[in-house]
Amino acid sequence: MEMIGKAHETTVLGTSIAWGEMGGDAPLVLLHGIMDSHRAWRRVAPLLAERFRVLMPDLPGHGYSGRPDASYTLPWYSEVVAAWMEAIGIDHAHFCGHSYGGGIAQWMVLEQRARIDRLALVAAGGLGRGVASGMRFATFPFLGPLLTPSVLRIALPAFLRLSPKTFGHMEPEEQKRFVAMTRIPDSDRAFERTVGGVINFFGQYMQTSDRVNEVEQMPPVALFWGLKDPIIPVRHGRDTVANSEGVTLTTYKRCGHFPHLDVPDVFASDLIEFLLDPDRPYARFNPPQSRKRRKSKQNHSKNEWKEQ
Repeated sequence: MEMIGKAHETTVLGTSIAWGEMGGDAPLVLLHGIMDSHRAWRRVAPLLAERFRVLMPDLPGHGYSGRPDASYTLPWYSEVVAAWMEAIGIDHAHFCGHSYGGGIAQWMVLEQRARIDRLALVAAGGLGRGVASGMRFATFPFLGPLLTPSVLRIALPAFLRLSPKTFGHMEPEEQKRFVAMTRIPDSDRAFERTVGGVINFFGQYMQTSDRVNEVEQMPPVALFWGLKDPIIPVRHGRDTVANSEGVTLTTYKRCGHFPHLDVPDVFASDLIEFLLDPDRPYARFNPPQSRKRRKSKQNHSKNEWKEQ
């Protein structure tokens, strides 16, 4: 295994979890997105490790972790991450989740609230229905499962070369690792079930807002988004800020879906500022029945909306 930082492997709930570790002090868990691995954090982990104990698991079905015959739903992932934390002796931590990893982190707030100190969401799923058309087509009955193996083995390597900005301008050696990980046996099954657990042909159907009223006190929450994100639109972040209190959105002008790869220095600085801010309030989300788009809220740029 070519892990970032010190390499570990822990078995929980019948599957192996490969994870990397850097730094010390307060724990910070970084969760990657679909069809990715902990290596998505390679450019920011050393920067974050100057202030935190950075913990980077490969989610089951991804990277160097196991690929069990499991449901791969958000509740399942949340349970696995909680079991992994317990196994390595971490009661609670800051969480930063990218894309699908952001969805898992939100689900952990719903079902494992005591484990979350502060929550950073990077181009996260679960905040709106919009998502790239390719993800929706992957869930189409019969056709999606039929085409997935060919997409992962043939189309994906070509796409990495032809559209580097979509994947955060991945280095050639990282492209090779990325492709090799997607070809580990049962990766197809894990991908299909993971995507199908949150997306259908009409978009994302698993929404945090449907259950957020169950949480007595949300943690402090910050959103980070690339303005040119082709996977999950930045409007989800803007809508979330408009329908909440205490939630901030930091955007990056020339970035797509991977601001932590495109502008690692700036992103790491922004994330550290959020995590260490002593005056950061707990987030509050308006009840779904009373949510309205209010331009006055979106115009609070000095306090809630920062653009890089």
